Amino acid sequence: MDVSSERRLACDVLVIGSGASGLAAAVTAAHFGLRVVLAEKAPVFGGTSAWSGGWLWIPRNPLARAAGIDEPPETPREYLRSELGHRASDPRLEAFLENGPEMVAFFQDHTALRWIDGNAVPDFHETPGAAKGGRSVTALPYDGRELGDWIGKLRPPLDVASLWGMGIASGADMRHFFRASRSPRSALYAAGRIARHLRDLALHRRGMQLVNGNALVARLLRSALDKGVVLLDSAPVLALERQGGRVAGARLSTPQGELLVEAARGVVLATGGFPHDPARLEALAPRAGGGAGHFSAAPRANTGDGLRLAEGVGAAVDGELASNVALAPVSLVPRRDGPPAHFPHLVERAKPGIIAVTPQGRRFVSEADSYHDFMRALIAATPPGKPPHCWLIADHKSQRRWGLGWSKPFPFPLGPALRSGYLKRGRTLEELARACAIPGVALAETVARFNAHAQRGEDPDFQRGESLYNRVQGDAEQGPNPSLGPLLQGPFYAVRIVPGSLGTFAGVRTDAAARVLDRDGQPIPGLYAVGNDMASVMGGHYPSGGITLGPGMTFGYIAGRVLAGLPVIGLSQEETP
Repeated sequence: MDVSSERRLACDVLVIGSGASGLAAAVTAAHFGLRVVLAEKAPVFGGTSAWSGGWLWIPRNPLARAAGIDEPPETPREYLRSELGHRASDPRLEAFLENGPEMVAFFQDHTALRWIDGNAVPDFHETPGAAKGGRSVTALPYDGRELGDWIGKLRPPLDVASLWGMGIASGADMRHFFRASRSPRSALYAAGRIARHLRDLALHRRGMQLVNGNALVARLLRSALDKGVVLLDSAPVLALERQGGRVAGARLSTPQGELLVEAARGVVLATGGFPHDPARLEALAPRAGGGAGHFSAAPRANTGDGLRLAEGVGAAVDGELASNVALAPVSLVPRRDGPPAHFPHLVERAKPGIIAVTPQGRRFVSEADSYHDFMRALIAATPPGKPPHCWLIADHKSQRRWGLGWSKPFPFPLGPALRSGYLKRGRTLEELARACAIPGVALAETVARFNAHAQRGEDPDFQRGESLYNRVQGDAEQGPNPSLGPLLQGPFYAVRIVPGSLGTFAGVRTDAAARVLDRDGQPIPGLYAVGNDMASVMGGHYPSGGITLGPGMTFGYIAGRVLAGLPVIGLSQEETP
């Protein structure tokens, strides 16, 4: 590639955005011999993926089949039909199911990505075709030193949700930390992890034990470097370039000045959707807080650039999904030097001794349901015109065991969370209710009823703990139901929950080859979209964890093959020009 004095850069493919989906497209195209430039708006690479759990939902993936979980091809299709309704007829779903397993094998065989299975991770719902496991994969933990100097360009884990910048992986890693105050073996394990992290901070000024989405992006970044992808950070797109009706590149704003990137094969949009675009949120997600009342846990750089760029060349946006955002409960963590951080509550809600109540002091959901279902229930329980919010409540034992949002479990002190007003505390439930402006009688009645049933392992109001997903999210040591435990020991604590998201589902319309469609349903030559810039193939439904990254990386892989002129399973030659 040559940069002329006129600030031009010629390549075959320009990828805009550096989450897992964009990196998958870039790595695939580069592997098959194309010259690839990847431009990232932020000063670091990784997008929302780097803050995520890193899980991909890929039915019939090679790791599951190697472990003997070889479900019939029809079974995941049955599950999607039962979950998605008429949206299950989307032809992109077939491309996803056909090519997902091949994508996993491709990255395992040809890149720095190494997978671990999620064979014990169940689907969210127990509708026809649901699986108890075998449909999930994530990246093997990674040593950040393998990135060399590029480690400084990897987006670090979300600070408020990590331990001094150290990510903790789900599964055995997290279980050790939760058991550290009760098990010498777990205490030794946690102490070792923390000691290594402190050493990394001293030597490298950041953690090097990369897990979850941070490991996924680091491995993809290593792969991109190995295959010669040109990586540009701090380079937002000013406009797409068209030649004869074809998208042929883009103008970037770089620290060195404006740069025209000419892409002979095409441009892939992967900018992470619009979770921080107030105007579009107000239009497409008014019940989820709209613009000013929505607090996404995605990076603030995700402001809908991809959708605006696509609309500027005639693309259509699908904003009529079952949900236009991937909902998540969020709490606001005060900061001295800026706006509050957004803490996503993905773990502790399901633990014994923790419940959620409305401002009226009443439960409204099985707290162990998925983050998306939790928020849908809160929105449904909120009168029209009122901003949705609720309180997550724990007794002393549970807060010290599991933490409550940003207020971490023992041995971490509660003082900072209490002094900042983030964490409310009351010696009794009545005192806590006054601190939260909740009717005290209602809260006391709610907790008494919950406790009476929880001690028997039952929740007749919301069936918490009946599904396998609920039980897996709980505590395996808790009986008779892993998800249920009474709130008995004061003082009691509460954290206020507000509407938030992990990303967005609405996006530009595409076909099964990831080509962006115009308002007449015709492909716009040279323009592709993947990840959260592409309208969700799940139609705004959330049937399982990993339904964002799974299709995202699969369509990144498909786009890379299409741009390289290679066949794609299930697609005709007309769809892969």
